[in-house]
Amino acid sequence: MLLIEPMTQDDVEEVSRVERRCFTNPWPVAAYRRELRSPQQNYYAVLRDARDLAANGDGSNGSLNGFRQRLSWWTQGHPPSGKAPIIGFAGMWIIFEEAHVTTIGVSPDYRGRGLGEMLFMDLVEEARRRNATWLTLEVRVSNMTAQNLYRKYGFSIQGRRPRYYSDNNEDAFIMWSESLKDPDYLKRIAQLKRGIERRLKFDTGIATPS
Repeated sequence: MLLIEPMTQDDVEEVSRVERRCFTNPWPVAAYRRELRSPQQNYYAVLRDARDLAANGDGSNGSLNGFRQRLSWWTQGHPPSGKAPIIGFAGMWIIFEEAHVTTIGVSPDYRGRGLGEMLFMDLVEEARRRNATWLTLEVRVSNMTAQNLYRKYGFSIQGRRPRYYSDNNEDAFIMWSESLKDPDYLKRIAQLKRGIERRLKFDTGIATPS
C-alpha cells in the first residue's frame, strides 16, 4: 500500500536522492534538516511504496489522521520492521493564515499515476487542519502540467517572480487558492478527493480492503 507520513531527520538523505532525480536545482540536505527543526511552522511529508511489505504481511492496521485516515486502502499504517522506499515528498510553510507550498516531487519511475496530486491533496488537508485560510505557491511559467493541476484546485495566477529559478533564470508564476474557509470551495475539494481516490484505486493497481 502507499503511505504518507511526516518526514523525519532519518528520511532526509533518501529524500535528497529522490529530489536529485526530480529537479535540476534540488535543495541541499542542510535545508531539509533546518526545516524539520520547526514543525510548528513547517510541514513535510514523504510518500512510501509499502505495497511489497503489505503483501508480505508486514503492514500494521494503523491509520493516519484526516485525509490519510479516510483513504485507509491507501495508507495501511507503518511497517513495524524496516522502511518502505520513499517515492515522493512534499512540504509547506504555515505562517498565520497562509500556507506556502515549498516543494512537491515524485520519483520519475512513478509519475503519471496521480501520486503528485495525492501529495498535493495531503498538503491541502494539513493546511486546513492548521486553520490556514489560503494556500500559495510558485510554479515555473513553462510547467503547464503543474499549473493545470493547481487550476483544477481553484488556484489562480496573482503575480510573477522574474528569474526565480536559479538553474535557468526562469520566471515563476505566483498562484493562490480560493479561501479554505469558503463552504462552496470545500465542497469542490471534497469532490476532487473522491476523484483522486477513484483514480488511484482503479488505475494504479492498488488493492482495496475486502
